[in-house]
Amino acid sequence: MVVGVLKLNLVLAENHSLKGKRGVLKRIQARVANQFNVSVAECGDQELWQSAILGFGVVGSSQPVIEATLQKVVDFVDRLGLAEVGKAEVEFFYC
Repeated sequence: MVVGVLKLNLVLAENHSLKGKRGVLKRIQARVANQFNVSVAECGDQELWQSAILGFGVVGSSQPVIEATLQKVVDFVDRLGLAEVGKAEVEFFYC
């Protein structure tokens, strides 16, 4: 079994409050959860209103499949246009 974890840095340049940031992140999280079978949570930069780090987790039996799914998540978030996608880091854990 393989666990893939994606840490995705986002820039919310046009955002001006934490309340606005939460709204944008909730929309991203809901749309990703509806489109893909992944877990998602905010995992960094909670106090900053123009920056966010979202974590995505996928469990499966094949690293290439998980890697492809996580890349599709990055592309999907980028296409949403709600935030600028920055650095994306992927880690794999084997059980």
